[in-house]
Amino acid sequence: MKGTEAVFRNEVRHLAEEAFHRKLISGYGDVPENNEFQIVFQGKPRHFTVEEAHSFLADLLFGSNVNLI
Repeated sequence: MKGTEAVFRNEVRHLAEEAFHRKLISGYGDVPENNEFQIVFQGKPRHFTVEEAHSFLADLLFGSNVNLI
């Protein structure tokens, strides 16, 4: 994993931790071998690419309405 990818993945972990503490999500996990990130939202585990997870969490924390599948 390149340095910038690791920094981006750490930022996603930080956003997920904040969303978890605010009770916006009920769980999260890093899946590095698949370049995925799992987020438990509305009781359902969902798998995102790291980029999608970042966008989803940023929207959830900072404003936009999140209506996911």
